[in-house]
Amino acid sequence: MAQVVRRAYRYRFYPTPGQASELARTFGCVRLVYNKALEERTRAYQVDGRRVTYAESSAMLTGGKRGDEFGFLSEVSCVPLQQALRHLQAAFCGFFAKRAKYPAFKSRKKSRASAEFTRSAFRWRNGTLTLAKMDAPLDVRWSRPLPEGAEPSTVTVSRDAAGRWFVCLLLVEEKITPLPPVDAAVGVDVGITALATLSTGEKIPNPRHERRDRRKLAKAQRSLARKEKGSNNRAKARLKVARVCARIADRRRDHLHKVTTRLVRENQVIAVEDLAVRNMVKNRSLARAVSDASWREPRGMLEYKTAWYGRTLVVADRWFPSSRMCSACGALRERMPLNIREWTCPCGAVHDRDVNAARNVLAAGQAES
Repeated sequence: MAQVVRRAYRYRFYPTPGQASELARTFGCVRLVYNKALEERTRAYQVDGRRVTYAESSAMLTGGKRGDEFGFLSEVSCVPLQQALRHLQAAFCGFFAKRAKYPAFKSRKKSRASAEFTRSAFRWRNGTLTLAKMDAPLDVRWSRPLPEGAEPSTVTVSRDAAGRWFVCLLLVEEKITPLPPVDAAVGVDVGITALATLSTGEKIPNPRHERRDRRKLAKAQRSLARKEKGSNNRAKARLKVARVCARIADRRRDHLHKVTTRLVRENQVIAVEDLAVRNMVKNRSLARAVSDASWREPRGMLEYKTAWYGRTLVVADRWFPSSRMCSACGALRERMPLNIREWTCPCGAVHDRDVNAARNVLAAGQAES
């Protein structure tokens, strides 16, 4: 049975000089409003011992626009500014519910440059998108079609560190039809030499995208290190580094999407391990390789894809000894160093370390489900 989900579509666009200037000004105003509201909330709690509500922050914004100091805020659309206050309110709700840390100020150099427009601040007509305060529609490259009759409820415009512009369209609802049921089930063991080893014995190679572009990245970083801080040449060199990093991240994400989509299409049940990736990257010998393999991202992709397409994702316990257990007889070895890639069990079974672990993960996942 088809289910209705909220889904976002992200596209790249190329603004005119006037549109780029308007959007850059909007990004700055959004950051300013967020930081000023956070500053006032923090001051009110520390000095007066009271909490500032969203309504009070909105009233302060309205009053600030009428003054001389922040009158320039009226030059941009008011909707992204109000959305910034709503995001701050959501951040505080997460903090008080102990789901997140205390909200942090947005940095001009490090924070994500973005602005969110709701229905009243953009016009969607005949497949063209026009934002508030702009006369011409955005030059969007529609790399994939939107669902027929789609009406975006929210539009988020952003610019990444490499200077690329993106627009993200959030649809109110989209019907997704589950895939036909299949009988196959698979266990997945992630690794470095092989990105994923399946319980069927197949090994999906690791493209090592960061390693392939490592020399190019190192050259760009050396060039950046030689530039004087604050100079235009340093800004250009920083942009070159960002473009290399963006290329690596895009290729890695594209490959992971293809792998996870294939697993979801071919299998009804997918079993994975609950890995503590944050602790693993603390190992200086493995941190770079683990980060390049991006072990956490495939699990996130599998979580929403299995939910969309009627599949089941089971997660084996973090402390389950998948590598040390014989998948044939269940015998458990005391130690299994990383340099041991093949081993023989006393029962006579000869195991490939990764394939054996994937089979154990599948068995554990099926037992838990």
